[in-house]
Amino acid sequence: MNFCSNCGSPDLSSIVPTGDNRPRLVCGRCGTIHYHNPKIIAGCLPLWEDKVLLCRRAIEPRQGFWNIPAGFMEVGETVEQGAIREVWEEAEAEVKLLGVHTIFTFTRFHHVYIQFLGELIGGKFGVGEESLETKLFTEAEIPWDKIAFESSVFALHRFFEDRKNGGRKVHVGSV
Repeated sequence: MNFCSNCGSPDLSSIVPTGDNRPRLVCGRCGTIHYHNPKIIAGCLPLWEDKVLLCRRAIEPRQGFWNIPAGFMEVGETVEQGAIREVWEEAEAEVKLLGVHTIFTFTRFHHVYIQFLGELIGGKFGVGEESLETKLFTEAEIPWDKIAFESSVFALHRFFEDRKNGGRKVHVGSV
């Protein structure tokens, strides 16, 4: 950050504000404290019969790799709305959310993934503009070496483990 987003001043210093415990950028002119916080990524693993729906990415990062539909939340939407929107944008599919499945933190990139399980409504899906293709996979068919992100690998493994164990719970992971 080169300028204060509140007053436009270039007078920014990294200091520990009173009552805080870590350095923050603080504007020397207006005193605004600029916090750098993680971004929330909402996603949903769509389910149909014994298969999961994955999307092959048409955009970077990891273009050409497979992923659970997910993306950055928009201002003014809930995490549930964000997950539903991402499934529509990437797979032209509607889902009924079944609950939170995984919470996965990428500390290096300052991202927190909140992924749901969702029932694919009517088994219908297409290819959204952010995808090269979409496909339903059984566990044995998943191209594990072509999955785009660790958060998707984590969510997929936990889903299949839960299914084998006959239960469902929320899983938390990080890298």
